[in-house]
Amino acid sequence: MKKTPLLILLLAMSLQACQTNESKTQEQSTASQQSTEGSFGYDLNFLKSKDDSLVVLKSADGSSQVIVSAKYQGKVFTSTAEGIDGRSFGWINYEAFDAPIDPHMNAYGGENRLWLGPEGGKFSIFFRPNAKMVFDNWATPAAIDTERWQVLSSGQDKVSMQKETSIQNYLGTTLNTKIKRDVQILTSAEIESMLGVGAGEGVKVVGFKTNNAITNTGDKAWTKETGAPCIWILDMFNPANGTVIVVPFNEQATGKVATTDYFGEIPEDRIKYNNGILYFKADGKSRGKLGLAPERAKPIAGSYDPTNNVLTVTKFDVDNNGVYLNQEWTTAKDPLKGDAVNAYNDGPLEDGSQMGPFYEIESVSPAAFLQPGQTLTHNHSVFHFTGDKAALDQIAQKIFGVSLETIQNTFQK
Repeated sequence: MKKTPLLILLLAMSLQACQTNESKTQEQSTASQQSTEGSFGYDLNFLKSKDDSLVVLKSADGSSQVIVSAKYQGKVFTSTAEGIDGRSFGWINYEAFDAPIDPHMNAYGGENRLWLGPEGGKFSIFFRPNAKMVFDNWATPAAIDTERWQVLSSGQDKVSMQKETSIQNYLGTTLNTKIKRDVQILTSAEIESMLGVGAGEGVKVVGFKTNNAITNTGDKAWTKETGAPCIWILDMFNPANGTVIVVPFNEQATGKVATTDYFGEIPEDRIKYNNGILYFKADGKSRGKLGLAPERAKPIAGSYDPTNNVLTVTKFDVDNNGVYLNQEWTTAKDPLKGDAVNAYNDGPLEDGSQMGPFYEIESVSPAAFLQPGQTLTHNHSVFHFTGDKAALDQIAQKIFGVSLETIQNTFQK
């Protein structure tokens, strides 16, 4: 008889704990639902409604967070440096999630996604054999467009994913491959080690690195005769008035600095070259793409958004002596002469429609001329700094060798 009151007390305490936990969960859900558009909480809530298996990587204090989705091809959708109410750095195309499947490409967005290339050229994996390279015939392979990837492992700071697929290229070669991708959120110490500079007083930072690999799982080698794929990493960010992409380049290399006519020649008032830095307007108002060949490329690029005071840095692998594939929509050019680094600014099409606006910074691996069982890897990392402008200026000068004022005033009349 004496045990009964104790049992009742324990049951009551257990019930109260459950109610408290449920209340906290409801409060967090409500807070996320009430987050304003443009915030990390808003995007987290939206993405949870589309993917019930999202992985959210977090720093120890929760201020830095990264959203990864295996359902949506291993994408890093977005990140923040200031917790649930902080700015969301990735561009997300909300309308695409409920739209019918597009036979060409399903542009869900994401501040870091893995594609395979080349897009065009004799080794293209976006056009069927002998098809004319026009939009009606262009189609993104399902493994990097619509199909779910497998999660191999997942923790608070890292997730590993993979996808096995078979793709036919323009030459008719079947490429059997396994794609593996690790995404890891970085500590402040790791960020400082990678970039050679810390965030400093009054600055918030989020950084993540991706290790991307493709393996030849077939029984035939990928050669210059059969064609080969490459790893292609694309970062999609939100544009703003005054945003400028910054791309350091090797001044000692010969030839043109950049290919600037992917989608028609970029107007002169939107691109500048000065002291080893290429500047490119990223306001989402004029469609244009550029690329730097491996002999010109350096393993770093970024942007500065003065409207929202965000300094973005991307760091990636570059092999200055490597063979990079041509991705242009033509078979007339050498398929073994391509770019290692690209930048894209979105803008209206001729009919006035527009997917974005957004802008992209992209890196590409060398051609994967692999024997059966061999693997090629490509690393690409993303960092966002926001806060005290004087401190951000010091970071920009350390990493890019130019001040925020120089970046911001490049296109000022």
